[in-house]
Amino acid sequence: MEILLSGLLLVNLLCFGLFAVDKRKAQRKQRRIAEKTLHWATLPGAAPGAWAAMWLLRHKNRKAAFWGVTLALTLLQGAVLYFAWPSFR
Repeated sequence: MEILLSGLLLVNLLCFGLFAVDKRKAQRKQRRIAEKTLHWATLPGAAPGAWAAMWLLRHKNRKAAFWGVTLALTLLQGAVLYFAWPSFR
């Protein structure tokens, strides 16, 4: 269980970092990280990291389409956690 939680913490930190790099690139008018890449980074359990970056960094928070995909990924991760939780006990 500790390994799983450590892995989730790592992917969330990496996802947050990717959002932070994209925000920095946006501020410097540099080539950005593709939204598809940010979504792929969110997919493996990193929805909390993505939401934290969106709120704390105020990044991608005006794009309704981006919110929609991030919300869908969050719901998918919640469903996986709900059905997989009994096997972790």
